[in-house]
Amino acid sequence: MAKISIIGSGFSGLAACCFAAKEGHQVTVFEKNSAIGGRARVYSAEGFTFDMGPSWYWMPDVFENFFAAFGKSASDYYELKQLDPGFQMIFGQEDVIEIPASMNELEQIFESIEPGSAVALRKFLKEALFKYEVGMKDLVYKPAFSWMEYANMDVVKGMLNANLFSSVSSYVGKYFKDKRLVALMEFPVLFLGAMANKIPALYTMMNYSALVQGTFYPVGGMCKIVEGMKDLAVSLGVEFKTGIQVDHIEVSGGRVSGLRTGAGLFPADGLIAAADYHHVEQHLLDAAYRNYDEKYWDKKTFAPSCLIFYVGVSKKLNKLLHHNLFFDADFEQHAHDIYSTPQWPENPLFYVCCPSKTDPGVAPEGMENVFILVPVAAGLKDDEETREGYFDGIIKRMESFCGESFKEQIVYKKNYCINDFTEDYNAYKGNAYGLANTLMQTAVLKPSLKNKKVKNMFYAGQLTVPGPGVPPALISGQVAANELEKYFKNTQL
Repeated sequence: MAKISIIGSGFSGLAACCFAAKEGHQVTVFEKNSAIGGRARVYSAEGFTFDMGPSWYWMPDVFENFFAAFGKSASDYYELKQLDPGFQMIFGQEDVIEIPASMNELEQIFESIEPGSAVALRKFLKEALFKYEVGMKDLVYKPAFSWMEYANMDVVKGMLNANLFSSVSSYVGKYFKDKRLVALMEFPVLFLGAMANKIPALYTMMNYSALVQGTFYPVGGMCKIVEGMKDLAVSLGVEFKTGIQVDHIEVSGGRVSGLRTGAGLFPADGLIAAADYHHVEQHLLDAAYRNYDEKYWDKKTFAPSCLIFYVGVSKKLNKLLHHNLFFDADFEQHAHDIYSTPQWPENPLFYVCCPSKTDPGVAPEGMENVFILVPVAAGLKDDEETREGYFDGIIKRMESFCGESFKEQIVYKKNYCINDFTEDYNAYKGNAYGLANTLMQTAVLKPSLKNKKVKNMFYAGQLTVPGPGVPPALISGQVAANELEKYFKNTQL
């Protein structure tokens, strides 16, 4: 039995601790904040319960596979509801596309917008299924230490057939011409942190999950996944130490020997750093043991940060669904303001989650729980005045769409942005989603899952493989734990 330390209790840290404990090790998770969950923490105030970060439940098979590894099911820990419609895209007052759970209904909607597009959609999603199977079976569970991991004809053939070297935008453009359908088919990759012309077409596999598997909601909120994973971890003997910040990683003889914290020194035989990769390297490790220097990180393309508003409204709101994407502004300009010339956007697109439409328990009776997210470039100067400057304009656009005013009925409001991501998660440049999944930041070209100078140290989370998003983060923790276990099996403790 080895003593394994894990820094960070987001999805990657929670997955890592479960798999490490399953092997019979003594596992301790260190979390700097008072509550576990990382970006998926929960925040409660005045009768409202807000998921602080992730709000989309896609790729349900990844969660099922995780729990199945321990002889469990997601339903042992939380109740899932499929949303129907899954979400809506709002292009204007009367220009709205609702995405139904039924494929027949979705094809009818496509056909009504662009004749012939139902057949195109069928072909597109058939190819998306192939990519999903290749990606989820052959690619994402690899540690990506070497290209040789992919040097198998089935994998190479699959990658080529999955259009790895063409972009999402060029690929979508072959199938659909209507701007609204193009926006719908490109939208899922926004979570991957770059414009669609920079993301490999392999990632159109996300459309399979969004449109075929469907959009789900864990009753009580995304925090229920965190609670379920923690319950599983505790049942496996994992110990959680919250409110304890790791100050330094002690290295001896080329191996991690312990973690120095405000609560003392904790010996360790192995380490999985599931906190911000840049922070761990630049602030917790001595320079001699770092994989990368500041210049390396500065050249990387980061996914956006975001400006979030947690809002409580003392009335029910018309026309909003659980998930609402406001595309009633110039998408190209907003993307330009994030990626090309990073600046605060003048007229941003935004996303509204209203979970009280599905789950009355997250708000007082008769009220709405509203989560508003505006993607912004990482690393911008962030102050209260700038944050609040966006709020009024966004509320006006929402009021226009809902056909009613509700600003006077806002009974609770809290904002969260770049500085908070930095403060709470040590996030490099205040990023929210990690590294963008561009072709030059894919697989082996991402920051390495292993420390190349410290034999018993591995990394997990959105800044390493497989990438940003909740399911990839969860997979990252599993892969890191598996690699640490391989180290133990090849090493005499």
